[in-house]
Amino acid sequence: MWYRILLPAMKFARPSLRAGFLLLSLLAIALPSHGQVLRLNSGVGAPYLQEDRMGFLDLLIPEVFRRIGVKAESVRYEATERAMINADKGVDDGVAMRIRGLEKTYPNLVRVDEKVIDNEFIAYATRLQIATTGFDVLKAYQVGYINGWKVFESGLLPGTPVTKVQGAEQLFTLLTSDRTDLILFERWQGNHILRERGIKARMLRPPLVTTEMFMYLHVKHAHLVEPAARALREMKADGSYQRIAARSLPGYGRP
Repeated sequence: MWYRILLPAMKFARPSLRAGFLLLSLLAIALPSHGQVLRLNSGVGAPYLQEDRMGFLDLLIPEVFRRIGVKAESVRYEATERAMINADKGVDDGVAMRIRGLEKTYPNLVRVDEKVIDNEFIAYATRLQIATTGFDVLKAYQVGYINGWKVFESGLLPGTPVTKVQGAEQLFTLLTSDRTDLILFERWQGNHILRERGIKARMLRPPLVTTEMFMYLHVKHAHLVEPAARALREMKADGSYQRIAARSLPGYGRP
């Protein structure tokens, strides 16, 4: 690359030119090279990320960065923790969707300060029809959720009868086999599973927890953080964000 030529030349340049050479060199390192595609990873499944590349994040991430002249894509990891480690190390270029405050644990990640979406963590049931106004109302029921989901582990009251499973497949089988009164999951992924498997279950309202979700970029791409936030805000203002959500998240905009 051309900055490899500039760097050796700096030692022969006047001091006034060295600063310029240095700035150009740093920009060349920081900016994506021609044809490079930024990879923002996530551990979420359909309908956020899908094999046909028509999921919510599949569509949103490329459009946000296209507006600032950068190619980008979202990639899925089965292991969420590995996704975070790779993003923090710079193996990937960032994270497509995670909670606020991630930078406290992963200091090499910089938050794009415009939320991607609100994640709703809710209960599903086949027989019950109760108002889930708080975790306290669940104490009278057998509750199932995926082991390691901190939002539920920290929210459930001591003494609540729980069954923990290892994944979504087991979780919804638990519900359909009547081995639990209700299960706890995330709204959009849960609704997708209900449709795909033809499960006759209902969301219980209101959500137990609603959390803002954000993109993060590795610090080497910090100069893209504000432009990306601005592009995402513009998408919400011109309606393109809503069109992507309506296309990829069936029921978006309805309670």
